[in-house]
Amino acid sequence: MHIEIAYSGPQGQAWIPVEVPEGTTAGEAIHRSGLPGRFPEIDLDIQKIGIFGRFCQPDQPVQEGDRVEIYHPARAVDEDEDDEEDDD
Repeated sequence: MHIEIAYSGPQGQAWIPVEVPEGTTAGEAIHRSGLPGRFPEIDLDIQKIGIFGRFCQPDQPVQEGDRVEIYHPARAVDEDEDDEEDDD
């Protein structure tokens, strides 16, 4: 079954086609893609994943043609950055 894995992070981005057997989960598909080895900042214990923009759990089975996405964690806003607009 053909699916794709998408990732965009601070060290680069990738869109990887992956062939997986029926019953493969989103988490298994991510590992099969090799992206965690290519992008060591990927931490699936922290980062959320989804299929076509909808959050899912790593144990969610994938379907033919799915695009599994790895989302980077939200960056905290530094108080100094937040005050930049107020310095007028």
